[in-house]
Amino acid sequence: MAINFTGSNLFTVLLLFAAGLVFIIKGGDWFVDAATWIAEAFGIPKFIVGATVVSFATTLPEMLVSVFAALEGNADIAVGNAVGSVTANTGLIMCLSLVCMPCLMTRKQFGFKASLLLATIAVLFAFTRNGQLSVAQSFVILLFFAAFLAENLMAGKREHGTENAENRPQMTGKALACNLLGFVLGAATIVLGAQLLIDNGSALAKMIGVPDSIIAATMIAIGTSLPELVTTLTAIRKKESSLSVGNIIGANIMDLTLIMPLCSLIQGRAMLVERQGMLLDIPACLIVTAAALVPALISGRFKRWTGFLIGGLYIAYLAVMFTCFGV
Repeated sequence: MAINFTGSNLFTVLLLFAAGLVFIIKGGDWFVDAATWIAEAFGIPKFIVGATVVSFATTLPEMLVSVFAALEGNADIAVGNAVGSVTANTGLIMCLSLVCMPCLMTRKQFGFKASLLLATIAVLFAFTRNGQLSVAQSFVILLFFAAFLAENLMAGKREHGTENAENRPQMTGKALACNLLGFVLGAATIVLGAQLLIDNGSALAKMIGVPDSIIAATMIAIGTSLPELVTTLTAIRKKESSLSVGNIIGANIMDLTLIMPLCSLIQGRAMLVERQGMLLDIPACLIVTAAALVPALISGRFKRWTGFLIGGLYIAYLAVMFTCFGV
């Protein structure tokens, strides 16, 4: 029997919802740090750690929120969180990065991943026109994830080459125990945070009279995107805007190519995509992402006006959402 962590009044629900966000973000930090240390301590090269362990670990919060929601039969939250996170990452966080600091990125640096992200959203848009994502279609989208992983591995190998064993963390009993504890605590904290978000997100939607899908595509999606926001603010402070853009593109690919298929596969049947997801969320995700990436693919540069454009598109998306689907 599932444990329910829902508050009894609006204040308690908001408090538990905020606690869920804190648990997810802090648990994610513990999990990533511990997983990275353990992998490197056992001799796994850093480029493999970065391409696999870290990429998976940083996506775990969004993944668990969507997977738990799908298992509970709440497809609105599952789809809204996965797709909404991508739109928020682009329309809010990439907007902030480009407005503050446009950047030059060669097509060799971002061309493949940008094209892969656009192709993934386009395929997802085509697959969900009938209001569902089938198991067979989920396997097709997982092929995009395999391509992303393979490209990460090859890029990491080119960049880092052969790792020096002297650079590995010292494997002591105390260090191993501490990192194993951090790994377990991080995972448990993420699980608890995900459950708090789902339970209280649904309760909040009922209390204020809006669909679950709106809470998922706004509060939950933006909340689970906070780590990307922190990375972006750090990159702006260090005048490394290209780092922020690359992180956002990679996170968006992971959200769509791994989370959406897993929700369908874990259910063992087609995952329903409700009216808002089919008519607004996925098309808006495609439009905002195309507006961000296509000009850069053509010119080889992310310009300031692109930031203003995608920010405006994101505001328009929210306005349409609350106007047309808010009741």
